[in-house]
Formats: sequence, C-alpha cells, structure tokens
Amino acid sequence: MVDVFEEVEDQLRTERYRNLAMRALPWAIGVGAAVLIGALGLWGWDSWQTSARAKASESYSKAMEAGAEGDQVKAVSLFAEIARTGPAAYKTLALMQQGGMRLDAGQTAEAVKFFDDAAKAAPDPLLGDFARLKSAFALMDTAPYKDVEARLIPLNEDKRPYRMEAKEALAFLKLREGRFKEARTDFVVLSQIFDASQGMRQRAKAAISLIDSGSAGVMAEAVKLANSAQPAQMPPSVMLQPNGAMSPPPSAEAPQ
Repeated sequence: MVDVFEEVEDQLRTERYRNLAMRALPWAIGVGAAVLIGALGLWGWDSWQTSARAKASESYSKAMEAGAEGDQVKAVSLFAEIARTGPAAYKTLALMQQGGMRLDAGQTAEAVKFFDDAAKAAPDPLLGDFARLKSAFALMDTAPYKDVEARLIPLNEDKRPYRMEAKEALAFLKLREGRFKEARTDFVVLSQIFDASQGMRQRAKAAISLIDSGSAGVMAEAVKLANSAQPAQMPPSVMLQPNGAMSPPPSAEAPQ
C-alpha cells in the first residue's frame, strides 16, 4: 500500500515540475532571444564602426594627398565630408586640418572656429587639448592677453597632455606683452624642469638671453622663437589606433 502512495506522489511531483517548466519556458525563450539580439546588435555595431573607421581613414589619406599635391578644393571637400560623417577621432583631425588651411590663408577667425569645433568633437584629451593649443597659438599675435591666457591656463593643469607646451606658450605671451620679469621667471623654469623637451629648453635659454640683453630687437627675435614653438601637426608618434583612439606621445616635445 505504501508503494502505491509513493508512486502516486512521484507522478504528482513530476506533473508539478512539468507544469512549472511549461510556465517558465516562454520566459526562458524570451531571455535567450534578448541575449541573442543583444549579441547580434553589439556585433553589428562593432562591424559598422570598423567599416566607418576604415572609410574615414581612406578618405583622410586621400585628403592629405590632395593637399600635398596642391589640390586644395578636393582636400577641403574631403575633410569637410569626414567632419560631417566620420568617427569622432577622424572628425577631430579633419576639423583641425580645415583650421590649419584657413590659418595658412590668413583667415584666423575661421581657423579658430574650426579648432574649437575640433576640441569639442575630440574623443579624448590628447586630441582635444591639441586642438585647444592650436586655437590659442592662432590667437597669440592678435587677441587680447586675457583671451589667450584663458585658453592656455586650463591646458597648464597637472596631467594635461600638453601642459609643457601650454606653459611655454604662456611665457611667450607674457613676453609679447612686455612683462619681461614674469616671462623670464617662466623661461628659467622651462630651461630647468625635467618634463621640458630639449627644444623647449633651447628656446627658453634663447628667450632669457634676449630679455637679459635688453636690445631693441627683443620682440622681433621673440616672435621668431614663439613661431618655432607653434604646433603645426600631431606628433608622428601619436597615431590612430584601430579603434580610433590615440596612442600617447613618448615625450613632451611640441610638434614642429
């Protein structure tokens, strides 16, 4: 008799498990489908980004070649298209290239706008601060002292990628304003600080000599020194990685 009760109980337990499984099955299928859709979505997004980066890289190379060959119209068109549709890193670079072309044409205000837009579009501080630095240098000769200083001071903060370049630019800005004592103090620091590159130390020592000489040609020579410190392009060592990020430069040398 006991065996009969146990058999009935086993059948009831099996039936409960079967019913429970049937109720849970739609949820299990839904969760599995969601995981599958998510995985496919991530794969699709990654594939799209890879394709977009490859396309932007090719367009960017063609734009650079066009510029080198003197076809400015084609270069401007390609850079503009990259700036509209390219991934963040290439968009930033394309905007900076357009800014550089405007600067070469003497269109400072337009160049600064492109540099500022590039800084906003930048995916990381390495690109963003470089664009901000180029914007500040574009204004060095014409904008009021406070305007340029306001752009450079944030770049001079600790751990910013172009802190030393900003420090050097601030020293030349003070020299431009005739604030020789302050400028000299900054150049002395630059000539001795460990983080300064060899080029910075050489320019700092030359600036100190000019200030100490008190000659009438101080400003003209200082302008030449300042121009030699201005960033023209990204350092060759700073390259775009396959994911569109920037690899850091090995030193603090300003791009010449």
